[in-house]
Amino acid sequence: MAGPGHPSALTPNFLRDIAEYPNSFGPLGPKDERIEAHRYTLCMGQGKLWNTVQRQHFLSNEVDEVIEEVRSLLRARGRGSTQWEIGSAAKPRDLVDLLLQRGFVRDKEPFAVALVLKTEPPPPHPGIVSRRVETFEEYVAANEVQLEVFGTPKDEAEEYRETLAERWRESPTIMHAAWCEGAIVSAGRCARGRGAYRAVLRARWDEAVARGTPALFTQAGAMSRAILERLGFERVGHVHMLLDEFGKA
Repeated sequence: MAGPGHPSALTPNFLRDIAEYPNSFGPLGPKDERIEAHRYTLCMGQGKLWNTVQRQHFLSNEVDEVIEEVRSLLRARGRGSTQWEIGSAAKPRDLVDLLLQRGFVRDKEPFAVALVLKTEPPPPHPGIVSRRVETFEEYVAANEVQLEVFGTPKDEAEEYRETLAERWRESPTIMHAAWCEGAIVSAGRCARGRGAYRAVLRARWDEAVARGTPALFTQAGAMSRAILERLGFERVGHVHMLLDEFGKA
């Protein structure tokens, strides 16, 4: 989630774009790379397994050209796969179908709703403590919870763990977590129904308010969509997630 500006100063289309494509607008971490081409934005993470194509805007007869251009950029960096996140205003309008016809497959979480929160969420439940992560040990524990909850594949999880120390030292982003009975449970299954998710949301909101940017933006999959909408998030768009696993040849 992010809070890049006061919501009253942002147009509806810009709010939608931020919510649908947060990686295209957020700060880059250590060794992250973002290529803003005129037809798309390509975001690449510190490892070689996290890549995503966003903000597509081109003609139907340019699909094959754009695919090869993206693949060439990734191959040059030793990467053989990428996700494509296709938002509600992407062009061509039938881009999802065109990519599926070319051998792309739907991601394990194939669809998300783009949400914006512009009003203060409720406070956390008693017994749940939520705050910014303050030590490397807390940072590691919080990331382990996220890796488990999102079902991160083993190879991706291992690659991500190798970058944690550097991310802790250099990443411009801030991480929050929720504690229940002394353990981090911000995204853990053991915290379902006990308000940990709500507590982390409130901590992020308070951080955004302190920075003068009282708005939160996120993509919500099936697991989190209902609770976020109950807490005041509004739908502004949607995103389809596809995978292109083209190898390195």
